[in-house]
Amino acid sequence: MTSSGTLAELDVREARSPDEVAQALGLRERVFCDEQGVSIAADRDGRDDEATHIVAVEGDRVLGTCRLVFRGRIARLGRLAVEPECRGGGVAAAILREADRVARRAGAEVISLHAQTYALELYIRDGYVERGARFMEEGIEHVSMEKLL
Repeated sequence: MTSSGTLAELDVREARSPDEVAQALGLRERVFCDEQGVSIAADRDGRDDEATHIVAVEGDRVLGTCRLVFRGRIARLGRLAVEPECRGGGVAAAILREADRVARRAGAEVISLHAQTYALELYIRDGYVERGARFMEEGIEHVSMEKLL
């Protein structure tokens, strides 16, 4: 975010160009692969072409992203990532609100996801509920969560 540190300058919406999607993929690679040690193969699972990419953009820079993959009435949210300097400022929450809007518009009744357990509070505040036991994915503890729309 800008030096003012507000969300006012942030445009949270579906990606509008191949450049925005490329920036989102680059952000994911920096966060998941470089920071967390996830393999590039695990992040790039072949579903990005069918996904709806949501981006948080300031100026021409993508500061946050997630994707939605639709299966019938279920929207699968994944790959939520925010630039390190923007974390804790509401970017992820704004992305989740937009994901809800996009999923509802597409006819989804439920959003499901695998949350890294360190981020549980973010999802709980947004209305997600844990479903099932915790598990390891790419060496990181996760839990399945869902939210009724």
